[in-house]
Amino acid sequence: MQDDRDILELLKAELAFLEKGGYRKGARYSWRPNFVFEDSPTCINFQEEGHLRPCSDCALMRFVPEDRKKSRYPCRHIQLTSQGECVNSFYEWGTQEELEAALKPWLQRTIEAVERENKSKAQSA
Repeated sequence: MQDDRDILELLKAELAFLEKGGYRKGARYSWRPNFVFEDSPTCINFQEEGHLRPCSDCALMRFVPEDRKKSRYPCRHIQLTSQGECVNSFYEWGTQEELEAALKPWLQRTIEAVERENKSKAQSA
């Protein structure tokens, strides 16, 4: 079942979660740090108990590079910077602060792009 949440609202909710310190608050799981997208309400499996939906159903898949869509955690491959840094890049060699510093402007740019896209569609309809 495809994720039918509105992508604009989803991105705005993610930005609000980030700005409220959602990733810095207590770890969702005591044995690991919080992961961007996966440990926020953005994730289609955030509140799921038991049967998890496949990542391929997630609305964020539109931002995942084609060659990474079948990876175990596709959202970790969303490119956040013009230098090609993705979420996973920061897990490998960055800090939480650097990740959040790259995530916020990506969210802001992406929200603006989706708003422009929606406006263009509305004008042509």
